[in-house]
Amino acid sequence: MTDLPKLIDSKLEVSDRVAMLILDRDDVRNELTGTALIDDIVRTVDWINGGAAVSALIVTGAGKAFSAGGNVKDMRDRRGSFAGEVYEVQDRYRRGIQQIALAMHRLEVPAIAAVNGAAIGAGFDLATMCDIRIGAENAVFGATFINLGIVPGDGGAWFLQDLLGPQRAAELIFTGRLMSAGEALRLGVVLEVAAASELRANALQLAGSIAEKPPQALRLAKRLLKAAQRLDLPDYLDLCAAFQGMCHNTLDHLEAVEAFLDKRPARFQGH
Repeated sequence: MTDLPKLIDSKLEVSDRVAMLILDRDDVRNELTGTALIDDIVRTVDWINGGAAVSALIVTGAGKAFSAGGNVKDMRDRRGSFAGEVYEVQDRYRRGIQQIALAMHRLEVPAIAAVNGAAIGAGFDLATMCDIRIGAENAVFGATFINLGIVPGDGGAWFLQDLLGPQRAAELIFTGRLMSAGEALRLGVVLEVAAASELRANALQLAGSIAEKPPQALRLAKRLLKAAQRLDLPDYLDLCAAFQGMCHNTLDHLEAVEAFLDKRPARFQGH
């Protein structure tokens, strides 16, 4: 495995092909705009994509919050990410927080958000950018931008509509209301709700069950899921056939078939 990326406001733990990125700015509720967390997330994604050592990523927060999103005091004072005229602000969004959306969209391995507390504004959007979400019992979710007179400038509305459909996404964005973990489960925002003390263990168990699959087929499967959002069916079927041809010619496919017939656990090598 290559050296881990150099992170500033996060911790990265890697074991058994699972990487866990821990947002580590509990002092500011893991806000994204006033910290180095944007760069940390982007560096982590690029590091994972640049090698073959990781098959699943967990994103979670240290402390009480998953992420409180943007710094409201900076908004009030028009400083940091929110300073300047219209062109300056839009340029900071493009070069700043929107890089999270682009990074998570190009991440080649499955991503699980282990939402340990409040996921508000851009923090909620970060959770929706993951493939799967698990929420702690005390987690709270909200696309709260409208309450501050702004919109989801990080691209969160794109991910939320993809997750919940246009009608429910519209209701959440237009009202800016908060959701409990229970409601998030009912609406399909999260896959499951766990006791706070069991959240990371549950996320690691799920990530481990994913990471034990053939690494190449796993990344190709994620690419197919992404491609389905933008391709017409005939073009999509062509891509499926090409990816399937790639899989049929891997050693891991042969190992999976032999293990199935021999009734034994498979040993995948990523080839």
